[in-house]
Amino acid sequence: MRSSRSGFTCTLAGCLATVLVLAACGGSEERAEDEILIAAIFDLTGPTADVGIDYADAVRGHVDWLNARGGIQGRPVRLIYQDYGYQVDRAEQLYTQFVQEGALIFMGWGTGDTEALRLRITDDRIPFSSASLSHVLGDAHESPYNFLVATSYSDQFRIVLRWIAEDHRANGGEGNAQVAFMHNASPFGLSPWAQGGEDYAREIGVDVTPYEMPRGATDYTAEFSRIGQSGATYVVFQNTSAPAAVALRNARGLGIDATFVCLNWCANALLWRLAEDAAEGVVGAIPWAPLTDDVPGILDIRGYLESRGEDYAEKTNAYTQGWWTMAVFVEGIRRALAAGEDLTGENIRRALETIDGLDTGGAGPPLTFTPSDHRGSKGLRLFRAEDGRWTPMTEVLTAPSWGPDAP
Repeated sequence: MRSSRSGFTCTLAGCLATVLVLAACGGSEERAEDEILIAAIFDLTGPTADVGIDYADAVRGHVDWLNARGGIQGRPVRLIYQDYGYQVDRAEQLYTQFVQEGALIFMGWGTGDTEALRLRITDDRIPFSSASLSHVLGDAHESPYNFLVATSYSDQFRIVLRWIAEDHRANGGEGNAQVAFMHNASPFGLSPWAQGGEDYAREIGVDVTPYEMPRGATDYTAEFSRIGQSGATYVVFQNTSAPAAVALRNARGLGIDATFVCLNWCANALLWRLAEDAAEGVVGAIPWAPLTDDVPGILDIRGYLESRGEDYAEKTNAYTQGWWTMAVFVEGIRRALAAGEDLTGENIRRALETIDGLDTGGAGPPLTFTPSDHRGSKGLRLFRAEDGRWTPMTEVLTAPSWGPDAP
């Protein structure tokens, strides 16, 4: 079995082997005195494993890459992690275990488990970043130790709704644009709708109808029959790649004449592999660039993958997001050490809050955190699926301000 430092790639078919390896990654082995301990939970076998695997590989890969370059100011980073299978109670159990073992930082995953852990994270003063981009988790007053290292689901949805309104008018549409919002049956799925999306749609004159996508469904014909009857000309997915691919195949087979839009967890290379031609023309709201996008901020990732004999074109942009999420927390640790501070959760949090316009080399918008706002990014680019790759449609689009952020 390989340790968490060496990293490994798990395929969906090989997840049982992954679980066996992960059982040895709980952190009980002896550590060097100057080692920096970071903990993580990943979904490698649960309902979001289709994107969770690449994200996990990237977090582990960044640590491997970093340590090969001397760590952080000469101090190695040790990552302890487990697969939690998208189970909230398991996430809570692992959080307790890893914090007791001395983890300074915690990398989470899902919306439900991150929200369940929010108060404990604050009490324990553990800087925390989740793959969940639930807007409320970036509220530094409510969640002072949680940081969003990508555009929140709500801001993604608001950017897309504004684009839909403009596209509808540009194409001669009359009245309000009609939108079907197809979402995962979970807090993750509802987050962009419940946290600002519904109100914003009403404000700009876009009619949105939510449609739940039941977990494990292998056919969405019934949902698309209703969507077809509704007259919707835009369909927005808030889900991961596998269910979105099934839905696209269903929609194309039924002849649904609509523009399809994926928010970030289904706008990736895996959608192409699963949906094939049905993915053609899909618009992707993508906070972190696909690895096929030629921007400086992904060159280290490409180099790392190539050094391991892996094809970066086969990875989803979940890999970019996982890599840069870890990179941002490494930057926080580096700043705390450079200031001569002890490595405590409170000092790392304060160091992260000094990040102002962090250059991501085009992999994503510059990142800024402040003591009052832990939503590091407010924008993204829209891409279009064309001939097997994601082609940029726009420059960075910034989310409209709202709530307490509005002027």
